Amino acid sequence: MSKLPEFSSDFFRLDHKAAIVTGGASGLGFYYTKALLRSGARVLVVSRTDKNWEAIRSMDDVFSGQVAFLKCDLTAPDAAKKITETAQKQFDHIDILVNNAGMQLRNNWRDFKDDDWRKVLDLNLNALYYLSHEVAKVMADQGHGKIINVGSMQSFRAGKFIFPYTASKHAVVGLTKAYADALAGDNIQVNAIAPGYIDTPMTKDLQNDPQRNQEILAHIPAGHWAQPRELMGTLVFLASEASNYVTGTTIPVDGGYLLR
Repeated sequence: MSKLPEFSSDFFRLDHKAAIVTGGASGLGFYYTKALLRSGARVLVVSRTDKNWEAIRSMDDVFSGQVAFLKCDLTAPDAAKKITETAQKQFDHIDILVNNAGMQLRNNWRDFKDDDWRKVLDLNLNALYYLSHEVAKVMADQGHGKIINVGSMQSFRAGKFIFPYTASKHAVVGLTKAYADALAGDNIQVNAIAPGYIDTPMTKDLQNDPQRNQEILAHIPAGHWAQPRELMGTLVFLASEASNYVTGTTIPVDGGYLLR
């Protein structure tokens, strides 16, 4: 058995690491991108539009060549290959993949459309699978890699108006475990983050509904909605050398929501 180096805070640094973040220019993905860049990584941001690209470029601590962008529909048949090849051309290698892109559609069960089911599953699950599979080939040839999937509280709970979202996020946890087992021999760690209730524009309607807001707060032992920055440390940990012996797990970042 080889002797491991002494622990250092440098284990959390991502200098010279190359990362892909899907949906990395908006919502929580923006903060995942920010966390990686601030930890020294170079990042390929993949998104359907160029919204917020300039905001990322203009960050004070983003240096030239540290960030690249690709406009891409993740559900397109050639998306996984296109993203992987772009990252390799840009950075020569791929150390980190953050499967963040996702969507949610809501309806009563009687009125839920088959097309909406397919849309959500295609993005939240199928696109994640195809990209992970393509990137894993590169990582296996390198002999190392980190794949980080983004789950949800609905990875553990029911969602009576969001059937495809709940199904997809349960499946993300299962896929995380399966890939972690399959890729461990190639020194690739596969884990997931399950965000709780986060203060973002997408949740403003819930926060502004006095009854629902109070119900949600009563369910969170920490007593408050999370700020997006409260997810950034977990993301960096899973992307870094500090988590090399962590694989196949899903970490809820939920202020204790799942305890109640």
